[in-house]
Amino acid sequence: MKYIFEVTVKDGHSAEEYADAWVRASELIQQAPGARGTELHRKIGEPNKLIAIASWDSKADRDAMDARKDPRIAEIIKSAAPFVEIRPLGEFEDPEWVVLPPGQNSD
Repeated sequence: MKYIFEVTVKDGHSAEEYADAWVRASELIQQAPGARGTELHRKIGEPNKLIAIASWDSKADRDAMDARKDPRIAEIIKSAAPFVEIRPLGEFEDPEWVVLPPGQNSD
C-alpha cells in the first residue's frame, strides 16, 4: 500500500530543510517490518510544494509502526512542524495488476 501526503514549505524556509528531516525520519521508519521505501518529490513550478510517498507491505504494517510512537521519529517530525504544513492525501492499495510497455519492469 501507499501512504501519500502533500507537504507545503512555508515562506522563509526551503524544501531542502524539510528533506533533511524527511531523510532522518525515513531511515528510522524503514527499519519497521513491512516498510518498502519512501520517495519525496518536488512539484514542477512550485519548489515549496512536495509530495511524499511511503510504501508498505500492508496498511496493518504501517499502522503498527505508527502505533509504536518511536520518540526519535516524533522529535524529528516536531522539529520540522514549524516550517511546513502537511496534508495527508490518503492510503492507497497497490494495484492488483499493472500494465507496462515492453521492456519496463515494475518495482
